[in-house]
Amino acid sequence: MQSFYEATVVRPERARLSGKRAANVCIVGGGLAGLSTALGLVERGVRDVVVLEAQQVGFGASGRNGGFVFGGYSLDCADLLRILGQARARELYALTTDAVDLMRRRIKRYRIACDATDAGVILANWFNQPERLETQRRLMKDGFGVDWEPVPASTLAGQLKTRRYYGGLFERNAFHFHPLKYVLGIADAATAAGAQIYEHSPVTRLQRQGGGFIVETAEGSIEARQVVMAGGGYVRNVYPKVERAVLPIATYVMATEPLGPRLKDALDTAAAVYDTRFAFDYYRPLPDTRILWGGRISVRNREPQAIARLLRRDLLKVYPQLRDVRIEHAWGGLMSYARHKMPQIGQSADGVWYAVGFGGHGMAPTTVSGELLAAAIAGERPVPEAFATFGLTPAFGALGLTAAQLTYTAMQTRDALAARRRQRP
Repeated sequence: MQSFYEATVVRPERARLSGKRAANVCIVGGGLAGLSTALGLVERGVRDVVVLEAQQVGFGASGRNGGFVFGGYSLDCADLLRILGQARARELYALTTDAVDLMRRRIKRYRIACDATDAGVILANWFNQPERLETQRRLMKDGFGVDWEPVPASTLAGQLKTRRYYGGLFERNAFHFHPLKYVLGIADAATAAGAQIYEHSPVTRLQRQGGGFIVETAEGSIEARQVVMAGGGYVRNVYPKVERAVLPIATYVMATEPLGPRLKDALDTAAAVYDTRFAFDYYRPLPDTRILWGGRISVRNREPQAIARLLRRDLLKVYPQLRDVRIEHAWGGLMSYARHKMPQIGQSADGVWYAVGFGGHGMAPTTVSGELLAAAIAGERPVPEAFATFGLTPAFGALGLTAAQLTYTAMQTRDALAARRRQRP
């Protein structure tokens, strides 16, 4: 099966890199991190910006994700406060909410038709434990100055037609969209302003040369003053310092057939939804009345048929009334995760800039990385010092993947036991 996103876009033809050329900045990776950096640079008047993409723009996580745009990082907000203290934690969190607003402005400014639905996001409580929601709400209000609105169980039951949830919290400053259309729109905006994007041009070698770098592909090379590594979970054998610091973790997504009026038998809201488990479901209604449904993380990048079976089972646990609905698209993809669950944004001692590790909560933080690196490269301001706390920590390859899978399985088991203990009478 083809992803729903790929099935609903028309891609422009982009050239491969061939021959030798010079650039001010060479960005490795044509996902949202690399493209946001490129757009941020050209918006600041920086010229000779080149993006090299091994496949096609948005091939990786940027063009495969659930399409949620909201504040925060994969690292739990309570842990962010504990590690950084309130002032620095607030500073980093505010960057993501600013990025949500920036993405809205870019959609409008560049006329990006990406099915943006500005209807907020609901955090639905899987457990019959109201204190979970109150603790989270108080944490966000006291720690970050953000007020998530309580949704009583009776109100939520009118929006989400299931007995699985026990109330929720509503995050108003959030939206959802077609991420691949957005990424392609950012690419178009960057090229219109003068950036060059080369597809099917995987980097084979990166080396320091004099005051800059040589970036080689199979058919060409770039002599660049600055280099940005933004390859996410797919880059291999180019720059070990970055590659060793992330784990390529798979996640899964599917889309149903258009449901028409039946959509309201399950979802009577335009908001996107996720739940309070560690291994949560996330889903949202699409403009053509499909439900896009995602969840699970794994070290295995399964085939579409297996993904459809797994996610259909998850869907029916929540909405058994959809048991006869067809699944028309199912796909997986690799996210880059760091051990500390924070994005890695900064510059190595040898001068290479990097922006990786956005898995699990990526669209706003990925946009943050582009703005921060563009501002730093343009000499506007340095990357905030707090990001140095979450540096290029080794992820230990296969051992790290095994540990990640064991952690995920253990947390799934913990959530299942907690739900069983607190079931309705």
